[in-house]
Amino acid sequence: MSLKFIALSGTVGVTENLYVYEADGKMMIIDCGVGFPDLEMPGVDLVIPDFSYVVKNKEKLVGIVISQGHEDHIGALPYLLREVNAPIWSTPLVTEFIKDKFIDYGVKNFTINTFNPEYEDFEVGPFRVFPFRVTHSVPDTVGFAIDTPEGRIFHVPEHKMDQNPVDGKPFDIERAKGLANDEKHVLFLASDCLGSNKLGFTEGETQIEGNMEGIMKKAENAILATAISSNIGRFQQMMNVAQWLNRKVVLVGRSIQKKIEIAYKLGYISFPANLVVSFGDAARMKRSELMYIVAGCYGQVGSSLYRISLGEHDRVHVNDGDMMVFSADPAPPYTKESEDFVIDNLIDKGVDVHYYDLNEGLDEGIYASGHGGQGDIVELFKIVNPKYFIPIGGTIRFMHSYKKLVVKNGNPPSSVLTLKPGENVIFENGQARLGDKIPVKAVLVHGLGVGDVGKVVLGDRAILGNEGVVVVVFKIRQGKIIDLPEIISRGFIFEKISKDLLDEAAKRLKNQIEKKVNIKKSVIYGVTMDYLGKFFFQKTGRRPMILPVVVEV
Repeated sequence: MSLKFIALSGTVGVTENLYVYEADGKMMIIDCGVGFPDLEMPGVDLVIPDFSYVVKNKEKLVGIVISQGHEDHIGALPYLLREVNAPIWSTPLVTEFIKDKFIDYGVKNFTINTFNPEYEDFEVGPFRVFPFRVTHSVPDTVGFAIDTPEGRIFHVPEHKMDQNPVDGKPFDIERAKGLANDEKHVLFLASDCLGSNKLGFTEGETQIEGNMEGIMKKAENAILATAISSNIGRFQQMMNVAQWLNRKVVLVGRSIQKKIEIAYKLGYISFPANLVVSFGDAARMKRSELMYIVAGCYGQVGSSLYRISLGEHDRVHVNDGDMMVFSADPAPPYTKESEDFVIDNLIDKGVDVHYYDLNEGLDEGIYASGHGGQGDIVELFKIVNPKYFIPIGGTIRFMHSYKKLVVKNGNPPSSVLTLKPGENVIFENGQARLGDKIPVKAVLVHGLGVGDVGKVVLGDRAILGNEGVVVVVFKIRQGKIIDLPEIISRGFIFEKISKDLLDEAAKRLKNQIEKKVNIKKSVIYGVTMDYLGKFFFQKTGRRPMILPVVVEV
């Protein structure tokens, strides 16, 4: 008997959480999330885990278990279910989030089993799963104790020890302790490491409401506020503040509208029916009577907040003297630049923006992380008391800090297993050893294309974006070039200003080609790309993409 734990993704990039458990010839997945494209991925919408290993072994797959409702844990499910068919287990709120996502993606053949984390457990092939409630920035987040052929393990993707959360449902410490104490020992703990370099316990969130009220009551015109679209507790606080300030709420952005609608139907958020108004009703009201809750807290290109900041939203605009409150920080990789872009645009339009980077931002208290600090992480260590530790959900530096915490609390360095994507651990008779690495790659989603963009295409896009393109059109008749080639520049140099340079390039290029004995298309292509590449770099210091076109007349 053995147990294999595979970190297919989710250990070095914060997002794209997907972990695989294998035993007795069966396979169970925990979480299936998306990632964000970095600055070297122009035109890419999402990054998803590489499902190749799962698809190759899909006959082994007995289930997918989901820990929470953020996109980095559920966002890739529609893409996975195009390749495999397996039942899903999730809490009530997450179930409805997933169903709504499947409607958007046209996923029809699926089975979702909804569980109550306060008392239920369930079987997924050879694994018995015992969920327990944890505190995070989205309600209905859970950790798992899992019985495997090698013993009990704990998998806690994200948590903090907040005992007074907005939804009134704290980390269920007693259930977690009971599950840990049921066994003589816990084989390993796989847990969140993102806060491992932050001292103490992560602050709670209940005080944010009063802090937001203190800031928002000073607003004389419209108020705009934003948070991650699944942070239902934060939206509850914003709506409470709106009521105290006698403002109506306008929900801007489909993701926020749908998630609040789902949470309202399930009782995870409450507000008077007349608090939320339509765009039409809002247009007839004074701006001082309105609060807009807007999607796009990370400044995602095309999001509602992004378009508002550019003045391109068709229903919402900002005026000098409006207020904007960001109850979010750019935690996912590569989001700070886009969020800063939006903040700068809003400030430039005269908006009073309250955001994460202000010196007084922590004192304003308008944001609290959903990830536990060192105190929260160590408290979980004490509850579970495992033999081995696996840091997940962070980056290499956070895994390093997590390892130092483990050692500081009396455990040997060898008890910490740090895994990069595709790496895995095999447990046999209570002992751990590394397995052969599974090859994985970044799978990029752009529009309707999945995985068909690779390094070559991204390299071409980078050249086009940074250096521009030069199209060279040749007219040939019976193997001879007619006239000078026409050189067209886009994004390289401005043709009207640099006409002399392009004319010189055309003359020199024609002379170079005519030195050849046999002028074939392949010769024209080769000489054009080689000669013009060197010529333009010598003259401008830039290397545009060069595209020769040969027309026979």
